[in-house]
Amino acid sequence: MSMVGFIFRFFAATLLAGSVTLAHAQQGEALANGVFLVAKPALVDPNFRETVVLITELEAGGGPIGVIINRPLDIRLSKLVPGIHVPEQFDRVYGGGPVALTQLFFLIRSREQLAHSMPVLADVYLSGDRSLLESIMRGDTKVSAFHAYMGYAGWAPEQLELEIASGGWYVLQADADSIFRTDPSKIWPELMRRAATQYTYLPNDTPRQRVALTIR
Repeated sequence: MSMVGFIFRFFAATLLAGSVTLAHAQQGEALANGVFLVAKPALVDPNFRETVVLITELEAGGGPIGVIINRPLDIRLSKLVPGIHVPEQFDRVYGGGPVALTQLFFLIRSREQLAHSMPVLADVYLSGDRSLLESIMRGDTKVSAFHAYMGYAGWAPEQLELEIASGGWYVLQADADSIFRTDPSKIWPELMRRAATQYTYLPNDTPRQRVALTIR
């Protein structure tokens, strides 16, 4: 199943109606552990400059897909889902990437997997289920963190590997604390410092990672 099938689809008409759907998701279907792509200073593409992207593996033949975690938008979730009361602490929306900007989904942090959610990390889950969203917003379902994203970042098969090989990205193991930081402006600098401790440099300045991380 492609990650695209998990995306919370908000086309223009359904945005106004507040409709939320999650195509093809099945509870308990595991995703691989997520990793962070940390844009190097030399990456000047405005879509990704100074970004951190949470990505997950896909099945063979599919390119990686993920979400930018450090670009808050000026729009509020309460405006996108009329009819659902959104508590202030959950009202922020992030720009997930340059692809499909009318699509929205959410990440939640929970000690246990919730119904209609998909695991991304040990305590981080992806969902697009309206009933789960409503339950979280009402406070009936308790989560320790919640972030909503519009758009996503995607790559064709082998495209991302080429970008990494050409020096565009650091690759680090993802963690929930970074995903749900209160101040997103601190995420990129902090992970750049983390990358400095996990990469060594050869005399020709070619980066070599101390910790082996695989993107398939």
